[in-house]
Amino acid sequence: MSTPNQDNLVAKNKAYAEKFNQGHLAAPPGKKYAIVTCMDARIDTSSAFGIDLGDAHIMRNAGGSARDALRSLVISEQLLGTTEIMVIKHTKCGMATFKNEDARGVVGKNLGQEAEHECKDLDFLPFVDLNESVKDDVSFLKQSKLIPHTVSISGWVYDVESGKTSKVV
Repeated sequence: MSTPNQDNLVAKNKAYAEKFNQGHLAAPPGKKYAIVTCMDARIDTSSAFGIDLGDAHIMRNAGGSARDALRSLVISEQLLGTTEIMVIKHTKCGMATFKNEDARGVVGKNLGQEAEHECKDLDFLPFVDLNESVKDDVSFLKQSKLIPHTVSISGWVYDVESGKTSKVV
């Protein structure tokens, strides 16, 4: 039995595939950059950041965390040739609304003590100050031995209400 979302995927993909003509694109991104941003459904990375299919690698996770994306960034840079990273967080991010203890408590309440215990050492990577979080992630990447100093790294904030981005660092 399929869900309405699965049915939508099948129908929309069929229409997409009928018009698809980009199968020739190479795996390495054409513009040689990677973006780390949040999984928030309000962010349309293609439209908001001017990214065409094949231009860039897009890593999305809760909070747009560079720490969470590091494995993918290393692959992007070392194996697929990217030379630039943009960390783009956003206003009104849910990751600024709780602490690790809060998340663990919700897991325990919803899934039980065993699940709560399993996530006892998990850092959900919440943050308090948006701009400081951007700066921290950029600093983390610049200090990492896994990202060469030749890679350009910048940090940005996307405003979910206005659609505008602003450079932080």
